Amino acid sequence: MRTGLRGRDMITTQEWTKGEIDSVLEVALDLKRRRALGQPHALLDDKVLAMLFFFSSTRTRASFEAGMAQLGGHAQFIEAKTTQIAHGDTAKEIGEILGRYNDGIAIRQVDWGVGNQYMRDVAEASRVPVLNMQCDRFHPFQALADLLTIVEEKGDPRGLTIDVSYAYAASYQKPMSVPISLILLLTRYGANVRLTRPPEFRLLPEYVEQAAANAAAAGGSFEVLEDFDAGFRGADVVYPKSWGCMLETEDLAASAEISKRYTDWIADERRMAMAADGAIYMHCLPADRGIEVADAVIDGPQSVVYDEAENRLHVQKAVMALTM
Repeated sequence: MRTGLRGRDMITTQEWTKGEIDSVLEVALDLKRRRALGQPHALLDDKVLAMLFFFSSTRTRASFEAGMAQLGGHAQFIEAKTTQIAHGDTAKEIGEILGRYNDGIAIRQVDWGVGNQYMRDVAEASRVPVLNMQCDRFHPFQALADLLTIVEEKGDPRGLTIDVSYAYAASYQKPMSVPISLILLLTRYGANVRLTRPPEFRLLPEYVEQAAANAAAAGGSFEVLEDFDAGFRGADVVYPKSWGCMLETEDLAASAEISKRYTDWIADERRMAMAADGAIYMHCLPADRGIEVADAVIDGPQSVVYDEAENRLHVQKAVMALTM
């Protein structure tokens, strides 16, 4: 168990040691157990978390607000477009001022080429920890929840084959932060991680290189595939979801047109039958039903999406309790 995490930012899990991440999982399981038993755990009594949103949210907002309440604190919902942030408040001012009002600052800013830098600018000016509720590069709490779910469902990730794959979606061009965070975190646990994507849907190369280095250090493997079916074959965990092709074009309409070439990249029953016996289906939600995933899969016995969503609450509470 690692201590001394008070005041630490959580912008990407790559900046935390494996021992520190293990401590997050340990605390998350303890808090999950306490909630299941109805045991109060007001570890952040009288503390306040500022939650700054530049982008809409369902699970993220609900889980952070619920988590702060269960920890005895309060969460402030701040929407960028309805505050003076939309009229000129700088990242430094937000860090300085909200860092004096509150005990932590959580931010969701996913604009391509903007979000991660904005978070780091706020963190540099803040006297309290900054928590990344999702940016254009990372979604650390989703990845932590996913890791906890894999551990609960499949045990030690070491040696598991995990397919992190693109899948077609029609709703909007989603950030690449989830697949980046997954390949960075899961490779640190000795898993055999596959990144499966069409050639236009590459991830930022520095993180692909970091994932390969993580895998080599942890005794697992990392490979990049361009065949959707090949990613499913023999996998213990399949995680097919959509993201935009920002390295191909920053024009969202053009990205949407490119994605239409891959409408057959859908997680359906035929693909799930290619996976290993006992394989689980994961998705961060929301999923485009009937387009990104078949109802029979997301609602089927191999799906763990609701346990996965619940675990967002527990890992976020753990990080808040440890850092705030």
